Amino acid sequence: MSSGAARRLRPVLVAVLCALGVALLGGLMTDIGPWYRGLAQPAWKPPDWLFGPAWTLIYGLTAAAGVLAWRRTPKGAPRDGALALFAMNAFLNVFWSLLYFRLRRPDWALFEVVFLWLSVLALMVALYRHSRTATWLLLPYLAWVTFAGLLNLATVRLNGPFGAG
Repeated sequence: MSSGAARRLRPVLVAVLCALGVALLGGLMTDIGPWYRGLAQPAWKPPDWLFGPAWTLIYGLTAAAGVLAWRRTPKGAPRDGALALFAMNAFLNVFWSLLYFRLRRPDWALFEVVFLWLSVLALMVALYRHSRTATWLLLPYLAWVTFAGLLNLATVRLNGPFGAG
């Protein structure tokens, strides 16, 4: 493989590995066991099997946005800033699952989902100047986090308070 081809392939491999890492960590934090199944859920909650395909699509689109960001954002501070926003978003994504499923604190997760949502929006704003396509690829992510936040809110209202006992 030529060095030019390797240079073009590198951001793709990094984006795929990062997306797989976030998906794996998020999956490890997600426990669909008796506690979760015992929660009252709103009637409009999608079936559990839909969450896997939805997140798979979102992670794929986010990885594609990351590749475009890498290729189209100038080296130095602009690219470093974009990569920092992707890293912060990945952390917040996994942290939400930790709060909600492992710590069994949907109330804390509801607070945190605001920061997750803002991190997606910040990515979209930051990438818009250099790649409108990358921005549009993140729109389903923003929509899904909005929906997840509303679902999180409904769960808190139907089941709270949490952390007592």
